[in-house]
Amino acid sequence: MLVIKYIFLGLIQGLTEFLPVSSSAHLVIFQELLDIQDNQLILDIVLHLGTLLAIIVFLYRDIKSFLNKKIIFLVLLATFSTALVAILGKGFFESLFLSAKYVSLPLAITGIVLIFTKRHALDGRKLTHLKPADAVCFGLVQGICVIPGLSRSGLTISTLLLRNVERETAFKFSFLASILAVLGALFLELGCFSNLALCELKYMSFAFFTSFLSGLLALKILLLAIRKAKLHFFGYYCLILALALSFLIL
Repeated sequence: MLVIKYIFLGLIQGLTEFLPVSSSAHLVIFQELLDIQDNQLILDIVLHLGTLLAIIVFLYRDIKSFLNKKIIFLVLLATFSTALVAILGKGFFESLFLSAKYVSLPLAITGIVLIFTKRHALDGRKLTHLKPADAVCFGLVQGICVIPGLSRSGLTISTLLLRNVERETAFKFSFLASILAVLGALFLELGCFSNLALCELKYMSFAFFTSFLSGLLALKILLLAIRKAKLHFFGYYCLILALALSFLIL
């Protein structure tokens, strides 16, 4: 039964990590519903490793286009900005993973921002025309998206769209630039894994592979939605879920 719970969480992570509906919000909600209270932070890292592998596999052909001095500089600048926010707010951010009651307001914010991108769906600047200011804004937003309910993919892509970056460029930069941030978060929490029992690692391996496979599917869906300028549809889902959670909490 416990294996099924972890597989289900892997499925939720893979789909919601890339679809702009906040994976952290859904994980917090379902961890409470499934009564998985132990090693929540470690489980979150394992699930993100699965989706990280999905990014690398899905966008491996585009990685070559990022291997030039300008783009590498922008990625490092974005990662530094993210790290600054994450380090300064680490204790506060981790406390928000303890309950689903904090999720509804950030989810509503995500929904509103996504809906607002409907007016900014025109083609914009390509990868070679990205600016340092784009990277800093991206990194700062990515940093605060540790808060459950704020969708990292949704808000970082929206940030670039609102800065007049072309849709598919925003999609690719958002996910490829997230690789260093995920690896950095993993490095900071490596010590947690020493406390895991062998059976727990086995269960988490199921969550890892499920998040990887469902992540590939979600990336395909999101790329199609972005190409057709339908990102705002996910905003309506976030608002409905936020409203439902508000009623449940009250």
